[in-house]
Amino acid sequence: MKSLLPSLRSLVCVVLLTPAMLWAQVPQPPEIAARNYMLVDVTAGQVLAAKDIDAPVEPASLTKLMTGYLVFDALRAKKITLEQRLPVSERAWKMPGSRMFIDPKMQVPVDDLLKGMIVQSGNDATMALAEGVGGTADNFVRLMNEQAKALGLKNTSYKNPEGLTEPGHTTTARDLATLSTRLMQDFPQYLHYYSTKQYRYEGTPASNSNNRNSLLFRDPTVDGLKTGHTAAAGYCLVATSKRDFPNVGQRRLLSIVLGAASENARANESQKLLNWGYTAFDAVKLFDAGQAAATPAIWKGTQSTLKIGRPEAIVITVPAGSAGKISTEVVRQDPLFAPFTKGQPVGALRVKLGDEQLAEVPLVALEDVGQAGIFGRAWDAIRLWIK
Repeated sequence: MKSLLPSLRSLVCVVLLTPAMLWAQVPQPPEIAARNYMLVDVTAGQVLAAKDIDAPVEPASLTKLMTGYLVFDALRAKKITLEQRLPVSERAWKMPGSRMFIDPKMQVPVDDLLKGMIVQSGNDATMALAEGVGGTADNFVRLMNEQAKALGLKNTSYKNPEGLTEPGHTTTARDLATLSTRLMQDFPQYLHYYSTKQYRYEGTPASNSNNRNSLLFRDPTVDGLKTGHTAAAGYCLVATSKRDFPNVGQRRLLSIVLGAASENARANESQKLLNWGYTAFDAVKLFDAGQAAATPAIWKGTQSTLKIGRPEAIVITVPAGSAGKISTEVVRQDPLFAPFTKGQPVGALRVKLGDEQLAEVPLVALEDVGQAGIFGRAWDAIRLWIK
């Protein structure tokens, strides 16, 4: 079954949309004035709209999403602290483009450098962080590319930590969506940096304090993520929004808009995508976090059944008004033999919309089940032989 609207591979839900569904049931996105775009329902793990998402593009300051990921990872590993002061090298001080306006006379806390990089898009702050975490900028770039590979960013190559134009410094809309999703999932404790509307370091110009993401000022549900611009890249924005819905809770969407004509255009087109995603599709919660989607019989174990499901809620997205046409089916190996470890893959939940398969969600064991003793295993072997 061919997927015309692709799944985001790093997410739980595998989306399968057939040609019949695409034309008969799936809403068509609005006209988006951008070279590339993508809309992802992060809660459901489904791609709602896409255009040229595997075409190579220059990421500009969207590069700083990966720089942020590595800094957050260093914080998690306690290699650095938010209070730690980092030196400002001559190279960092002389960085062209957007700046935080720090200089070599300063020792700047990591917390402030993160705000300078994310809120002000400061290339000087970015270089100071890269040198502080990686030792040198070149070594930090090596770490960026290693992390890209680890995250499954198959079409991304970094040449610098800040995003200035350089041959071979490229990514794709799909890779940006994967990186952004992992950033939000892996480091929720640091997402407040991306929703900060204003910041300036003491002694630097007040006129440089506004976050470049103007959607933060327009839409109270938007809480990130990052802007970018170079002459080659055009105006770019990775935006994310979370809104509350009955029976589902918070539903998060992520939009990627690349190559727009202006700052205003990238914000308008991103807002258009987000609003369309929330209105054209409904989110349906099939199972709560930790709720068993099935309890199949098992053999040769310390108990006779196994609860299988997901540690997080299973939510899918369907065209508005079509929730009543959903049906589900659990597929798994049969018979199942103990032992099982909590989190072990067991099967999948197939979700259909009418007669068409919409999604396939991997299911895991929700509990540990040990292997039975020798007599229990022998008894089950006899029962299976008779069966």
